[in-house]
Amino acid sequence: MRILTATLSSVSPYGQSRHIQSAKSRDETHEEFEARTWRERMHVTKDGKMMIPPMAFKNCLSEAAKYKSVQIAGKGKATYTKHFEAGVLVTEPLHLPITKKDLQGEWVFVPSDGQRGGGRRVLKCFPLIPHWEGEVNFYILDDIITEEVFKQVLETSGSLIGIGRFRPRNMGYYGRFKIVSMQFGSV
Repeated sequence: MRILTATLSSVSPYGQSRHIQSAKSRDETHEEFEARTWRERMHVTKDGKMMIPPMAFKNCLSEAAKYKSVQIAGKGKATYTKHFEAGVLVTEPLHLPITKKDLQGEWVFVPSDGQRGGGRRVLKCFPLIPHWEGEVNFYILDDIITEEVFKQVLETSGSLIGIGRFRPRNMGYYGRFKIVSMQFGSV
């Protein structure tokens, strides 16, 4: 097993959209409910600091491998897609130096059911991080994935797939990132 420690830095804002667990009270308007509960859309640690979940990076990388469809030399038409899906892990979140109470929200007019093209629209507030940077550890379990291919796929994941709400893969422009540095090692 190899480990790649990548320092990543945002090139566009990052938005979160976790499901809200709180119930709306009977006498509360939609706007009052949003104003009271929007911070529940954040991914936070027990001490209230924001984080980017590990699966955001894992899924972004798997989507990029599928998108690129890089063929494996000497294996005919076989691509690296399944090797990235099953052979790479990200197990730790990226901790951000932002607390739940310090972050500002972004009010957006969106479909009430969350589906693009939905008929009824409402105002919702989403957490928005203007800039982030940090280290992410990618555990590469599948030896067929070369360092060169991994770097190509990671670059594509940051520029064309993205993480979070309104990312490029979902026809947005938030959640894009670049590679600041990469270091391969073994575990």
